This record gives sequence, C-alpha cells and structure tokens, in this order.
Amino acid sequence: MALVGSGASMVLFARHATTAAHILALIVAILMIVWIVHYEGGANINSQDPNLVFNVHPLVMSLGFILMIGEAIMAYKTFPMEKIGQKFIHMMLQLFALVLGIFGVYVAFKYHGMSDSQNMTTLHSWLGMVTICLFGLQWLFGFLFFWFPRAPPMTREMAAPLHVTAGIAIFLMTICTAETGLMEKSIVPNSISEGQMINFTGLFILLFGVAVTVTIALRRISL
Repeated sequence: MALVGSGASMVLFARHATTAAHILALIVAILMIVWIVHYEGGANINSQDPNLVFNVHPLVMSLGFILMIGEAIMAYKTFPMEKIGQKFIHMMLQLFALVLGIFGVYVAFKYHGMSDSQNMTTLHSWLGMVTICLFGLQWLFGFLFFWFPRAPPMTREMAAPLHVTAGIAIFLMTICTAETGLMEKSIVPNSISEGQMINFTGLFILLFGVAVTVTIALRRISL
C-alpha cells in the first residue's frame, strides 16, 4: 500500500511540475517578446540594421528552440493519447525545434557578417554550436531507432534510457547556452530596467529547465 501511495504521489507531483513548466514557458515567451520589442526595437531578418537582424536570434532560439524542446520532452505527459501518437508529436516538435535552431545559428552568422565581427569567438557560440550538433545527432538517433526503420524491440528497450538521458543532458545544454548569451547582453544594457528584464528572462528560462527535468525524473520514478 505504501508503494502504491508513493507512486500515486509521484504521478501527482509530476503533473504539477508539468503544469508549472507550461506556465514558465509562457512567462519566458512573454518576457522575451517584451525585451526584444520594447527595449531592442523589434526584430527583422531582412533589415539593413544589424541589430534588428540579431534580435531574431534570441527570439528564435528561445521560443522556437529551447521552449519547443522542453514541450517536446513533456509530450508524453501533455498529450493523453496512445504512445505512438505521443511519440509522433515528440518527434515532430523536436524536428521543428531543430529546423528553427539551425535558422537561429544562420541568423547569428548573418549578423556577424553584417557587423564585420568574427564568428565563434565566445563561450556562448561554442556551447551553441556543440549543442545544435548534438541535438541533430540525438534526433537522427531517435528517428532511426524508434521510428524508421526502427530497431528490434530488445535494442529499443536497451537504447531508450540512453536516449532519454542524452536528451535531458542536451536540453540542459540549451539552457546553459541561453544563460551565457543573456549574460553577454546584460553586461552593457541600454538601461537598468533592460538589464533587469534580461536577468528575469534568464531566471525563468532556468526555472523552466528545472521544471522540465523534474517532470521527466518523476515520470521515470513513478513508472
């Protein structure tokens, strides 16, 4: 009975953590949009102003990459349907995140070209490139092993824990990358209030990462 009660409590906690993660994702999206639009003047990939081009980068990498990856990780908790449907949503959200992540990297390189600055000179850029490459390999591994052509059942069972663990590790790397990028922007903000906005955005991104990780950890424990 104690084990049953403990398992039920873990499931309940996992649901609360998932709900918290969704709320934190919404807060991060709002803070990021307010920062870019209100403090940075908006974003435009086709602008002749390098700063407006650059502003596309944090928007895409936060809303389209980090938040999308987190939601994809939680797809098995968010969508009450058969596992095959959950797996498909998980895979497609991750693919969408990968495409947007690659686009975000392109934006960064375009900005550097327009501003005559060198590429790959900061810790943020190093972490970002490693993370996007690992994420692409992780997606390919998952597709081949769990979707098509799909590995034998025993192989999938052995590979699943590795896939989950690697996925969480890469997700946390995206959080670290975002924090280093925000730190670069917060060193010389346009105003004190903008610096505070950047700090709050970074704080809520971190909390989102923690909530997603707790959700998955509790899910695994309660199985």
